[in-house]
Amino acid sequence: MTGDGPIGEDDLQAFVDGRLSSTRLETVKVFLASNPPLASQVQREIEQREALRARLAFKAQEPIPARLRVSNLMAAPRRTSRINRASIAAAVALLVVGGALGAAGSSWWFSRTMQDTSVADNAIAAHRIYVSERVHPVEVPAEQEAHLVQWLSRRVGKPLTAPNLNAQGYRLIGGRLLPSNGEAAAQFMYENAGGNRLTIYARSGGSEAQTAFRFEEQDGISAFSWIENGLSYVVSAKADRAQLLPIAESIYKQFEAPGGATRGRL
Repeated sequence: MTGDGPIGEDDLQAFVDGRLSSTRLETVKVFLASNPPLASQVQREIEQREALRARLAFKAQEPIPARLRVSNLMAAPRRTSRINRASIAAAVALLVVGGALGAAGSSWWFSRTMQDTSVADNAIAAHRIYVSERVHPVEVPAEQEAHLVQWLSRRVGKPLTAPNLNAQGYRLIGGRLLPSNGEAAAQFMYENAGGNRLTIYARSGGSEAQTAFRFEEQDGISAFSWIENGLSYVVSAKADRAQLLPIAESIYKQFEAPGGATRGRL
């Protein structure tokens, strides 16, 4: 990789992971120095990676259980060979995890997967990344709303809709497809007259049929999340709880199936 090409997402991720060549590293540093908002975002990702590595470091120090040691597994009776093969695979996976977490150059994305982050964490992370985009904030613009909703519904595996938030002062600007712990997730993005952006994140796989609203705040970003009919939803914005709650309730009512239960508040 030379230092002459344009800076892309791969370069920024490699910078976060410490995998850039010296030539490309200097190019990215110059680029970030001229883009303070993006530099701040990259710095937050570096801090999150380091915090996560520190949080999971204990895993690398734990001894491998005797029952998962390869030598013991290989010595087991042949009649349990199918079980042994699965156990050996688990032992090898544990060795790989320990080595990856203990290595100085371990991948931030790999660590994120091992953390088994919540849907809300993923939604807020995606919100931070894309609301700051001015050129490509969405993959499909609002002018193609019918196509956007049909495409995201098909990929998520559940019927979706892009809620109308005009009464709350937000207009749809589009959406995109996102990965979420091996599953497909949808993100719809809205913007108000002041330029503040709001995102709605949805993915299938909720472990409960229905949950009440759950509120959390991470570094100035507020989010309400809930599960309904096997779909997990998260609405995120740079707003306080009182401002975001009526918007979340409006979104819920538009997603809610006929005859649904009343949503509980937290």
